Amino acid sequence: MVREGLRDLLRGEADMAVVGEAADGCRAVRMAEELAPDLVLMDIAMPEVNGIEATRRIKQARPETAVLVLTAYDNTEFISAVLEAGAAGYLLKNVHGSELLRSIRAVHGGDAVLDPAVARIVLERLRTAAPRGVGSRSLSVREVEVVRLGAEGLVNKEIADRLALSDRTIQTHWRNIFVKMGVGSRVEAIMRAVKNGWIDVGIDAEGEE
Repeated sequence: MVREGLRDLLRGEADMAVVGEAADGCRAVRMAEELAPDLVLMDIAMPEVNGIEATRRIKQARPETAVLVLTAYDNTEFISAVLEAGAAGYLLKNVHGSELLRSIRAVHGGDAVLDPAVARIVLERLRTAAPRGVGSRSLSVREVEVVRLGAEGLVNKEIADRLALSDRTIQTHWRNIFVKMGVGSRVEAIMRAVKNGWIDVGIDAEGEE
């Protein structure tokens, strides 16, 4: 029933096409390899292979395929694990249909998407655990700035405006960051940067930056 509802929602959009559906993690991986979709909408609770492992396998086989997680689970361990596996975004199932559509387009365009409640959980955990005084290794000063602004939730256009650069230049910076950091998504790059202490994300007691 959930898949039927999602399919009907997506098929109503002129710029989207549903190329396949999978009822378990193994089939999701196989279909991603066979159909080469731009984006996979993934759940965590999947038979045979869970969504975390399925995401990892998809990103290993097809780094260019974005994975957007849509799940009922806001467990910190699940969130961290699936983002580290390469997911480009994480939404909870109470999201409105219009917001889901916006998030799909954002992820397809190269932006990161995190449910606000999920973002607070992840960033607070990473901020608390992050070691200090660790250098940014091979990242340039500009690349570190791009990652920092990405961690603040800015999309490419907003980062470009903030730094007085073009959207294309910001996209190039992200590609270089991915290569240097050995990651496959913006969320993964931000998580690793925060965890390694390369950038700092301050969050107060209410979870506001």
